[in-house]
Amino acid sequence: MAEKNVVRLISASKKDFLEMTGRDLKKSILKSEGRVVMGQHLIFASSGLVRGVTNTELMKAFGADMVMLNTYNLKNMDDNPGMQGLTLEELKERTNIPIGIYLGCPGSNEIPKDKIYDLEGMLATEDNIRRCKEIGADFIVLGGNPGCGTSIANVIETTKLARNICGDDMLIFAGKWEDGITEKVLGDPLAERDAKEIIRELIDAGADVIDLPAPGSRHGISVHMIQELVQYIHSYKPGTLAMTFLNSSVECADAETIRLIALQMKETGADIHAIGDGGFSGCSTPENVMQLSISLKGKHYTYFRMASTNK
Repeated sequence: MAEKNVVRLISASKKDFLEMTGRDLKKSILKSEGRVVMGQHLIFASSGLVRGVTNTELMKAFGADMVMLNTYNLKNMDDNPGMQGLTLEELKERTNIPIGIYLGCPGSNEIPKDKIYDLEGMLATEDNIRRCKEIGADFIVLGGNPGCGTSIANVIETTKLARNICGDDMLIFAGKWEDGITEKVLGDPLAERDAKEIIRELIDAGADVIDLPAPGSRHGISVHMIQELVQYIHSYKPGTLAMTFLNSSVECADAETIRLIALQMKETGADIHAIGDGGFSGCSTPENVMQLSISLKGKHYTYFRMASTNK
């Protein structure tokens, strides 16, 4: 049987996304040669930056190839201000790009009583993982929520759980996401555990994509350190993807800073480059999404993504 021909994600449009399985999406990203841009939408923060459209639509319109929803409340899906009353399926129909959900892995600490959003609604419990699959998430991202006491061991165990629940097809991201994990790991020069050992365990647990901090946005993180880890990810299990994550509030810097960091991110050899939600009303400034996109894949592919919603 002939292998299915999968379009590169940076060239994919509505009809391509409708036909993609999770395995197809993974191949599509890999074929894009390090030019995939992921936006991050902080759902609880507000209804959005611009009245009448969600931040997810806005980031897609400025060049994002995929978007991750952060603080999506799976316990009470009516309590998701940034969705503006839309279901996940309806949001996907508006954007025609892959949309996934971030889940914080349960840790050793109690849920803070002074929480500013419903942490239980976005924890990676069995019910919430199943719900992500049921409502049509194209991928899930596993990390740690600040204050929950999440360790990298918790992320590894939750990755195993998610793979068992979701089966082979769901695209699963796991690794170091923001400041929620208690230890210094995966690229941090002060890490006590060997990063390659952690990467092996994450991949063996079922992770398709390993998340790493971006050089130039997180303090002390160099291109060389992340490049070495990306090369290990690609060689330990060929086909596994790496993602660099531009955050730490730098996502709301000036466009020239984003351009410089984007070039460093590309030097690492990572397959996906994400930009955080630390801006206004739950996303980075749209101009910075566009700058990241232009720096990583040029104007041609950026303009294609901006204009190809219903193609």
